[in-house]
Amino acid sequence: MKKTAVIIGAGPAGLTAALELLRRTDIQPIILEADDCVGGISRTINYKGNRIDIGGHRFFSKSDWVMNWWKDILPIEANSEENIEISYQNKKRNVTTSSSVKSHPDDNIMMVRNRLSRIYFLRKFFDYPLKLSPETLKNLGFLRMLEIGSSYMWSQVNQQKPEKSLEDFLINRFGKKLYLTFFKNYTEKVWGVPCHEISAEWGAQRIKGLSISKAIVHALGKLFPKTGDLSQKDTNTSLIERFLYPKFGPGQMWEEVTKQVLAQGGVLHYQHKVCGLSFKEDKIASVEAENSITGEKQVLNADYVISTMPVRDLIKAMGNIPAHDVKQIAQDLPYRDFMTVGLLVSKMKANTQSASEHANNMPPDNWIYIQEQDVKVGRLQIFNNWSPAMVKDPNTIWLGLEYFCNEGDELWSMADADLKVLGAKELAKIGMIEEADVLDSTVIRMPKAYPAYFGSYTDFDKVRSYLDTIPNLFPVERNGMHRYNNQDHSMLTAKLAVDNIIAGISCKDNIWAINVDDDYHEEKIISKATNTPQLDPEPISVTA
Repeated sequence: MKKTAVIIGAGPAGLTAALELLRRTDIQPIILEADDCVGGISRTINYKGNRIDIGGHRFFSKSDWVMNWWKDILPIEANSEENIEISYQNKKRNVTTSSSVKSHPDDNIMMVRNRLSRIYFLRKFFDYPLKLSPETLKNLGFLRMLEIGSSYMWSQVNQQKPEKSLEDFLINRFGKKLYLTFFKNYTEKVWGVPCHEISAEWGAQRIKGLSISKAIVHALGKLFPKTGDLSQKDTNTSLIERFLYPKFGPGQMWEEVTKQVLAQGGVLHYQHKVCGLSFKEDKIASVEAENSITGEKQVLNADYVISTMPVRDLIKAMGNIPAHDVKQIAQDLPYRDFMTVGLLVSKMKANTQSASEHANNMPPDNWIYIQEQDVKVGRLQIFNNWSPAMVKDPNTIWLGLEYFCNEGDELWSMADADLKVLGAKELAKIGMIEEADVLDSTVIRMPKAYPAYFGSYTDFDKVRSYLDTIPNLFPVERNGMHRYNNQDHSMLTAKLAVDNIIAGISCKDNIWAINVDDDYHEEKIISKATNTPQLDPEPISVTA
């Protein structure tokens, strides 16, 4: 009889694992998905023909395997260029348009898109990543910049050791003034706890060595240019990067993968929530799932289990098998939940800092970080700029207001009607729209969107050590590992799980190592086009 791999969750990692098993083995993948759709947080919600990308997903990876895997599912749109240079997070690479693109319907493609993200702070736009440029000096003012520089130099002489918290980590690298200006309030808006309660490990994963001193020297040098050239023609060039994006949003990728999985003999059960795991000796022998519609329970024998379910729920499903301390740590693991308020507007308010090519004043950004303290919204997506196909009527603007909260708290528990009003009022308050220009709205809630690095996470190694003792269990993806992985990192964890299964390797160290020492995230970059040092002010922001 064929061996069976029960895959818990039909997100990027679960679906990647299923397709890899079908392509490379004779193992039967059976996917259990608690929701009624695939993609996890990488799904696309269709509201009256207007599509919502939950969290924003730019398709770019330093991994050739991931890039080629994506292109195999959705080829890149036909283009006059055979070789296209794309870049994201200041990493550049060439991709080749697929010769098979003409055999695909025009809708089943990935598009090459421009990338622009900015920060909205003090009712002004700042470049993202933050650049110590004349524009930044103008927005912040010379006195504040002088305070930032002085504070940084003080922090270099008076390092806080050991670094016990994210606050220590950030002050040591940026100085207290810059930390208070661009890090503290936004970070606490995102995570809902003070920075001194968040593990320094979070900063270590998202950013690494950063020399602000060279950036300050460079910025001061720009005030007194030796050449006399004040034009700064190429100031923003490095931010006009390119990335790949499915025509109808990230969910299109995973819907296409699902079609291939099912066509090749994979099994997918929607609305089946895992409620129990039974063991035989030290291995998982079967998985029990409950149909949320009928209440019927089903037991599936399992030679292997690939899990993307939250670690908290995975340990709970094991009953009394794990030790008490392992169960308690897992039960207390913190998560941050997420809501998107979709607003369809006829136009936005004109902004002198954001010249628009559109009559409706739509800015060019994919998303805008909202760091204003007097509103709760954390980030604003402009779905038109991800792909025109995300919007039903091209004469309207489809916005996604992202709110970070905890399931059950005051914000999460607000009625949809109240959240729609809140979103419109907050965008009007910070000068982006007029409430009267809102045409329609909707609310999407996403629980356990972001595993958090505080609370009982400090003891997570005990949970990991226990999970590693189960030879046929492979935790992967963001929630499965309680690690803030991006979409491509999640796919790589799934690939390695399949590699290990094929090789008969039960050790998971290679899976846990994904992204630990990776320089994938923006650190200090000096653009070849502008030679302008850039700083990432939000290593703790949510990006996908």
